Amino acid sequence: MAHYILTVDDEVDVLGTLARALRREGYEVGQAQSANEALQKILERRPDLLILDITMPGMDGLTLCKQLRADPHYVDLLILFLTAHVQTDDIIAGLDAGGDDYVTKPFELTELNARVRALLRRLQRIEGANAILELGKVRLDSSTHQAYVNGNPVQLTATEHRLLRYLMEHPNRALSPAHLLEAVWDYPPNTGDPDLVRAHIRNLRAKLRDESTANRFIRTIHGVGYMVAPS
Repeated sequence: MAHYILTVDDEVDVLGTLARALRREGYEVGQAQSANEALQKILERRPDLLILDITMPGMDGLTLCKQLRADPHYVDLLILFLTAHVQTDDIIAGLDAGGDDYVTKPFELTELNARVRALLRRLQRIEGANAILELGKVRLDSSTHQAYVNGNPVQLTATEHRLLRYLMEHPNRALSPAHLLEAVWDYPPNTGDPDLVRAHIRNLRAKLRDESTANRFIRTIHGVGYMVAPS
């Protein structure tokens, strides 16, 4: 069955370009010209991936993303921001709102298709004995995308789950942003933005924060990257 992608942009030309490109790749495509229209369509049918513009009249893309992430039914919905904002602070704001990835306008169709393929590969559910990982005071349940810190549940986005799982599978090993972009985001070597990793690490630390773990569980190895080191 073809993956269903919902595209959201107030520019009709952009929606048309996205629809043609994605349908050529074999995807089923839905369209919305506002965040409110998108929300209604998501309630009617959950997409496999949401491609979301940030700047739109009325509710903007960041607000819609935050609203979806606040709902347990959509916390793991894959969200790709498509934005004309190219400043680092603007991009980080999108990732902090809960976006999994972003592409800046104007965009190359080859790059967009590559990002979409990489995101959709993450839909493969992790099954079997390794669905539960425990390391130190953190327990990760891949069947629900929930982590537990000292038994207290924390809901993760799809990307946060993949990143935390990979770090927990490689404890006491310093992993560079470039390595994580390949292993977690499925990017080809020497592509992708290290800020993508930094933003998700920051969000993970905030969610996993506990009096007994603080920032010690995910450590920064200066000049190298990040390492999970259970205390």
